[in-house]
Amino acid sequence: MTKAAKTIRKIAGREPIAAAIVLGSGLSDIGALLEDKITIPYSEMKGFPGGGVSGHGRDLLIGQMGGKRVAVLTGRQHYYEHGNAAAMRPALEALSELGAETLLLTNSAGSVDQRFQPGDLMLIADHINYAGMNPLIGEPTDRRFVNMVNCYDLDLRAKATKLAQRFDYALGEGIYFWYSGPSFETVAEIQMAMRLGANAVGMSTAPEVILGRFLGMRVWACSSITNMGAGLSSENISHEHTKLMAVQGAEKLKKLIPALVEEL
Repeated sequence: MTKAAKTIRKIAGREPIAAAIVLGSGLSDIGALLEDKITIPYSEMKGFPGGGVSGHGRDLLIGQMGGKRVAVLTGRQHYYEHGNAAAMRPALEALSELGAETLLLTNSAGSVDQRFQPGDLMLIADHINYAGMNPLIGEPTDRRFVNMVNCYDLDLRAKATKLAQRFDYALGEGIYFWYSGPSFETVAEIQMAMRLGANAVGMSTAPEVILGRFLGMRVWACSSITNMGAGLSSENISHEHTKLMAVQGAEKLKKLIPALVEEL
């Protein structure tokens, strides 16, 4: 067992974790939904995210949600912070060791499809790894050859769609385009993403999906749409704007995620 997993077990107890939840930019308030919450700063666990980005939390939360014991990562590290696509591997490995069989991912993303407007959610059906990096580069075992067909779990996607209907808001599916960042995409790059079949662009998530499948987890992911891509509207694209607009998506995710956890 990793040192991080041992630290978590020592602080939070030995009861298994049913799911791991990763929160994206401006979405850390979702962690407030946990009951009987235990807070562990990332700094206390070997390999957990370091400095981070504004709009992301820096704590691991463990508690009850939807009748299940879950772990919530209130922030993530991104490839653009250090050039390491495997930055989230130690955290996800530790939570897998503690029993998490399901990985629920969230992010803030820009839309390149008029069907998805700022404030909407987009259920991720697949992704395009435009960044070209992979968190399993250097993995010495044959486990590195991960099958990515239906890497976004079909059953979890179907359940989320039904739950969104219950809450009376749209939850369309789309393709997520992973762009490394940290600069935003150019107008030409957005046009390319559209031609390649993408529906939203963002700077995270894809590496965690690969890691989740590598660890044998069921993976689900959802984008909170914060802006239209470069050249598709007159709005000024910035990280501050992303954090501000993510609040609208967070309100919807506060209903959707606990209900989905309850269905696990």
